[in-house]
Amino acid sequence: MRKVILIIACVVIMTLAGCSESARVSYNLSKEADNFNVIRQLTVINCIEGDVLFQMTGKMSITADRGDNQLEIIVENENGKYEKHFVGLSDNVTYVVEDMGESKVNKYKYTLNFNPKMWIPVEADTID
Repeated sequence: MRKVILIIACVVIMTLAGCSESARVSYNLSKEADNFNVIRQLTVINCIEGDVLFQMTGKMSITADRGDNQLEIIVENENGKYEKHFVGLSDNVTYVVEDMGESKVNKYKYTLNFNPKMWIPVEADTID
């Protein structure tokens, strides 16, 4: 009976050790990305049409704000100041964030590509 309990205890300890290592790795990866050390690519997708609305690539910190149903994206500019961008989410809009790994790029530059098919043309009337 003691051997069975000992074996069960060893299995539980090994399982918990694996979970804690995974949690630590996840935490470290998130910390590196939030400190602008990892290139990420954010892709926002219209799920109804299957179209990519836009992509943003660079070193950025991304937080999902579930209360406001949006993504909050922070980038650092060359002057050491920060800019915050927002992406509204809905039932038919989703996103994917990919860690692209480290690279020799300027951490103060990022690209933002909009899908031109997603723009609705608007004509503005001016008052003379």
